[in-house]
Amino acid sequence: MIRRKSSSSQALIFTAIFMAASGCALHAASTCDPKTYGAKGDGTTKDTKAIQAAIDACAQRGGGVVVLSAGIYVTAPIELKSNITLQLDKGATLLGSPDHQDYPPHDEFRLPDLQPLLSAIHATNVVIVGEGIIDGNGESWWQEARSIKDHGILGTGHPRPKLILFDHCAHVRVEGITVQNSPMWQVVPYYSDDVVIRNVRILAPAHAPNTDAIDPFSSSNVVIDHVLADVGDDDVAIKSGAINSAGPDSPSRDITITDCTFLHGHGLSVGSAIAGGAQNIRAERIHFEGTDNGIRIKANRDRGNDVSHLVFRDIEMKDVKNALIISEYYPAILPPTQEEAKPVTRLTPHFHDITLENVTATGSETAAAIIGLPEAPITDVHLRNVKISANKGATVGYADVTGDSFVVEAKEGGPLLMLAGGKVELY
Repeated sequence: MIRRKSSSSQALIFTAIFMAASGCALHAASTCDPKTYGAKGDGTTKDTKAIQAAIDACAQRGGGVVVLSAGIYVTAPIELKSNITLQLDKGATLLGSPDHQDYPPHDEFRLPDLQPLLSAIHATNVVIVGEGIIDGNGESWWQEARSIKDHGILGTGHPRPKLILFDHCAHVRVEGITVQNSPMWQVVPYYSDDVVIRNVRILAPAHAPNTDAIDPFSSSNVVIDHVLADVGDDDVAIKSGAINSAGPDSPSRDITITDCTFLHGHGLSVGSAIAGGAQNIRAERIHFEGTDNGIRIKANRDRGNDVSHLVFRDIEMKDVKNALIISEYYPAILPPTQEEAKPVTRLTPHFHDITLENVTATGSETAAAIIGLPEAPITDVHLRNVKISANKGATVGYADVTGDSFVVEAKEGGPLLMLAGGKVELY
């Protein structure tokens, strides 16, 4: 009698074969040591050519692991390739060159820019892992930025290099490392898909301008998990198009932010440069302490689009200056005294379907501001089990808000200030 193997047995056999094959593939992967190509790791010698040679050698073999052992590797910009893992061992630091001329002009985001310290362009299966540090050596850039108005802002003619940029990449993982002191934005997935940033520390002094920790820009399927950010600007800023963008711009969508701690910084932001829109964003179990802002959704008439289906759940804030801002008047929060509706354009922001659930904030200066445009009111904002204590209460204008166990404790004035077009229904 012939007995057929059960489907579960067949599955186990297939799994074993797959794991064995995967193990062989991993074992056979090339390992490339930049020191065999002349890297010194002495904190003085520029190791750019040696590191790039190691990356290129592994790439030519179909992929592999480039290992930086303990040491300080000073480098100008280098480029990762498909199927490359950059591994920074404990005690290894990849340190950006202090010489500004080492960062050549490089078009990015459709604007003149400078080449990032570490980038991957049109690459797949790119991994950065380990217990080491990537340090942008940004102090001299910050000093220069503070001396020139709008230095570093996109399109102003005074660019600063980003630290890590994934440009039109897929299947990206950054895990375990510390990223710090970028001249400008620190980790940027740009038009990239399937990006995981997990168990990473991202640091910069509070005075370091524009040192956003993570900026997903027109990217999708992004996971930001167990990240500690302590920086000089947004801890996370989801973007999708520059100010006054001529388009077309793709949205940022399907982004999950979980179990993170945000210390100094400007909080968790959607916008302000959001000309492609943003949808399906979920943030859960986030602890804010000492940030300028907590949750901030921001745009203006020159940089907006559809921003919708955002969920913020199980959020704790302590000593956050502004707990909640949803404003279509960025960089301002509140509208001018006399505001009239203006024509709707491609860049008019449309904020809707935003939920905050199980949110507590203590020690804030301002509880909330939910402010839409007369021509584009904010709709379907749902606040469930939200409790905020602050010096000043919540302001609502041109916005439709519902609250279920929404409590604001204000030391000055009332808990709610209603402006024109504001509507709050409490249950």
